[in-house]
Amino acid sequence: MTDTTLQLDEPIGDCEAVEDTAWTAATWLAVLSMAATSFALVSAEFLPAGLLTPMARDLGISEGTAGQVVTATASVGAVTALFSNVLIGKINRKTVLVALTALAVGSNILAATAGEFWLLLVGRAGLGIALSGFWALSVAVVARLVGANATGRGMAIVTLGVSLATIAAPSMGALISDWLGWRTAMAMTAGLAVIAMLMQAVSLPTLPASTSNSLADVFKLTRRRGIQLGMLAILLLMTGHFAGSIYVRPFLEQVTLLDTQSIALALLGFGIASVLGNVAGGKMADASVRMALTVTAALMAFAALILVIGGAYAAIAFTLVALWGFAFGMAPVVLPTNLSRSAPDALEATGSLMVVSFQVAISIGAVVGGYVVDNYGAAGPLTLTAILAASTVALALLQPRN
Repeated sequence: MTDTTLQLDEPIGDCEAVEDTAWTAATWLAVLSMAATSFALVSAEFLPAGLLTPMARDLGISEGTAGQVVTATASVGAVTALFSNVLIGKINRKTVLVALTALAVGSNILAATAGEFWLLLVGRAGLGIALSGFWALSVAVVARLVGANATGRGMAIVTLGVSLATIAAPSMGALISDWLGWRTAMAMTAGLAVIAMLMQAVSLPTLPASTSNSLADVFKLTRRRGIQLGMLAILLLMTGHFAGSIYVRPFLEQVTLLDTQSIALALLGFGIASVLGNVAGGKMADASVRMALTVTAALMAFAALILVIGGAYAAIAFTLVALWGFAFGMAPVVLPTNLSRSAPDALEATGSLMVVSFQVAISIGAVVGGYVVDNYGAAGPLTLTAILAASTVALALLQPRN
């Protein structure tokens, strides 16, 4: 493990270089605590995809309105991503991480027990703060835990929690909500966060920070054309994805006429395919990020469009939901890579813009998707997904070859 007095706020490339040796047990535990946190937080983030219908029924609201729990998480998260490093100042980063996870515990409990929709929104907003704060610090913390030469390996383990959550949360949420109710499913994510928080408290070393961060460099990056195009690609593709994916369950219920168990199986296929897409996206981005972005957007556009046309047939629906999951798995690798290639000299600041872009896209997608599903039916949001993903294909083709 690297010296814990190393400045956390320095760029990763400035971290203390260490030999690529076997990690100690303490290092493994610390990195696994970060992976457990990513699993707990992302599980809570994706859970509404499997709970939307019973949640809306219980609270006496439309499915479009219920989908705004995603908006609350993402919109607050967007602001947090931009200002988190400024707001935490010189507070020990271990303290910050434990506090953020504790906030996730409280937020999930509030969401699970909320008798009114506005209380549910407050709980989801707290989760948004925890999510964005965690991801804003994750790379720098992992770099300190394992050293600069092993940062990629460390982050691969941390993001494994994301992949597992993508598989488990929507499908298990749908099953648990059917058996025990959506509130029980929501409460279980609070339990996951408690486990992650305890692991952090026990295994993370002290991580002092001696300097604060400024927004000036982040805002300067937005003047670069490559950054503008990269952010626009995130906004288009992720707005399209979340406009449609949040309302996949209503589509499968109303159009494909699947029961709860079948929907859970379809969502499980989505999650498994997203893991495969993550691997494929990394390999493709190394070869040509322009081509990788084109393929990612094209697959999502195709899956959403054909799902609208032929989604009444169960076999077609299962196949295209999985294809959509594959494209979504590629996106978290391809989109950040596409953005960061325009600012290799400021990767941390670029990371902040990336998180903000994702969260804004999630917010817009949930709001617009909710309006469309309430006014045009279950197929409307998926049509919007196809249009925005196709627009991303056009944008990718306009970018310079690399």
